[in-house]
Amino acid sequence: MKIVVLDGYTLNPGDLSWGGFEALGEFTCYERTEAQDIVSRIGDAQAVITNKTPLSRETLEACPSVQYIGVLATGYNVVDTIAAAERKIPVCNIPTYGTNSVAQMVCAHLLNICHRVQDHSNSVLKGDWSECADFCYWNSPLIELAEKTMGIIGFGRIGQATARMAQGLGMKVLAFDEYPNKDLEGEHLRYGTLEEVLAESDVISLHCPLFPSTEGIINKDSITKMKDGVIIINTSRGPLIVEQDLAEALETGKVYAAGLDVVSTEPIQKDNPLLGAKNCFITPHIAWAPREARSRLMNIAVENLKGFLSGNIENRVN
Repeated sequence: MKIVVLDGYTLNPGDLSWGGFEALGEFTCYERTEAQDIVSRIGDAQAVITNKTPLSRETLEACPSVQYIGVLATGYNVVDTIAAAERKIPVCNIPTYGTNSVAQMVCAHLLNICHRVQDHSNSVLKGDWSECADFCYWNSPLIELAEKTMGIIGFGRIGQATARMAQGLGMKVLAFDEYPNKDLEGEHLRYGTLEEVLAESDVISLHCPLFPSTEGIINKDSITKMKDGVIIINTSRGPLIVEQDLAEALETGKVYAAGLDVVSTEPIQKDNPLLGAKNCFITPHIAWAPREARSRLMNIAVENLKGFLSGNIENRVN
């Protein structure tokens, strides 16, 4: 079997091994693939592995040898899954590799907003503490999270992991999900309606998939329903937020701060209104990227292909 990885660099910039794939067939890995090179690089490969390189209906029609598509991510919108299904090509994703890493990033953004550790460290290192008249100082408000409410929109694996971490910080959790599991409720965790989450939360963390029903779920109208000074965290999908509306709310102080690991277009565009917004902290889509999580992703991707070869397909999305 010929196996082609179209964009392997972000998963494996050199600290992991492709050995699992190499053992399964004739293996070629490209670090990145531009649109004009997709068809030629697939060539007569039977298995195509992609992360963000799109596989359209036209591409699949031009590459009749393809029998299997593996996506090196949870999201699989880069693949025309309908066209693949019509050609009886299974598309398999990686659904569970980064649960703890993403939840950890939520806490990283939240604690950064509450304490600005790096900013204060930089201040000390440039001499501000040495010249201070008092034994301590702070350059921004410090926020204690205990007894505050974290609202979580989307309460699947990552939402639940985030809830456990929030409870470890002494927070109460108010969750919204279309399919609530009431068995998870307890003294410090309950389900509510979306309206209740918007109105009652001190912190709102987004963990829902991107569907037409959730696109722009954070917008001018929903922000109006939130508490003054709310904190918004998004480690899920950028288009869940109408970015101009969030930027305006940050400027007015309606939203105190935002911690974002994703934006609507990635890499972020220079004219994105959030780049100049007050108290907006943006990381470059790295919540998934600790080595431990990437290693799990690699292993699952290999097992997905092994399953296809043995006739026991796992994690199929089409």
